[in-house]
Amino acid sequence: MAHHARWTLSQVTALFEKPLLELLFEAQTVHRQYFDPRHVQVSTLLSIKTGACPEDCKYCPQSARYKTGLASERLMEVEQVLDSARKAREAGSTRFCMGAAWKNPNDRDMPYLEQMVQGVREMGLETCMTLGTLTDAQAQRLAAAGLDYYNHNLDTSPEFYGNIITTRSYQERLDTLDKVRDAGIKVCSGGIVGLGETVTDRAGLLLQLANLPTPPESVPINMLVKVKGTPMADNEDVDAFDFIRTIAVARIMMPTSFVRLSAGREQMSEQTQAMCFMAGANSIFYGCKLLTTPNPEEDKDLQLFRKLGLNPQQTTTHAGDNEQQQQLTDQLLSADTENYYNAAAV
Repeated sequence: MAHHARWTLSQVTALFEKPLLELLFEAQTVHRQYFDPRHVQVSTLLSIKTGACPEDCKYCPQSARYKTGLASERLMEVEQVLDSARKAREAGSTRFCMGAAWKNPNDRDMPYLEQMVQGVREMGLETCMTLGTLTDAQAQRLAAAGLDYYNHNLDTSPEFYGNIITTRSYQERLDTLDKVRDAGIKVCSGGIVGLGETVTDRAGLLLQLANLPTPPESVPINMLVKVKGTPMADNEDVDAFDFIRTIAVARIMMPTSFVRLSAGREQMSEQTQAMCFMAGANSIFYGCKLLTTPNPEEDKDLQLFRKLGLNPQQTTTHAGDNEQQQQLTDQLLSADTENYYNAAAV
């Protein structure tokens, strides 16, 4: 596979430093080259196994290390999961994501996970799972069952990562993304804004994602949801414009990826969400919970869609994505464009 042109940290930093309205205009211009600007892809996320995770991610209420009042639950029965998927489809979702609070799945759970993927796929929904670290064999089995996407977030920059998590290395996360990609599953990977990171860390995260051999087809950008009992419960709030700026830079750097508004939408105003869509976000999680944190109710989302003239997207496949990604990224990184960035970032 041919490698696309690589971004440099100075180029990404220049984007973050652009005047906000210029940045939004550029992001929306890029967005319209590859997507219908009125369409938003809608996903539903279900926690299929909750709590008691051995990892120490400082933002996460599912870690067994923090007292957050979250009750742990065992892996759900397959039929329960399929029932939730049916309801998600009826509510307008086109992708159903299943998340388990594990460091890695146990092989004894694989047959149940495979049945979930097969059952959800038979309903005509796209399938996504997030289960922690995978072995090559597990990735191959999920691919054979028909898994469309695998979510494994990088969370933040390599430099800041050790302040957030110590139980899994950054390289382990990258290795899992490689295994998923090698198995033929699409990659869903993004990060979190509000961990205490600098703008350079946000640039470093997007640099890692955009410079993967093939950028993720789906890039969730989360705003930290502060949960009492976690070490990040008292973090400073993220400025809405800083969040919008991160969305816009992600769109410019990964033009054919779905950029998803994920956790934290509950605390965003309608105006902030509208500007995120203007910045190139074109995917949301739908429904009342994101694993264990609140999310706007569906009817609230539909009201917002109506106000903005947005229509949930019914078809989410793109022919020739990787080729398009390479062509546009090469174009963006041409000498002229680089000079334009440098001139604009004053």
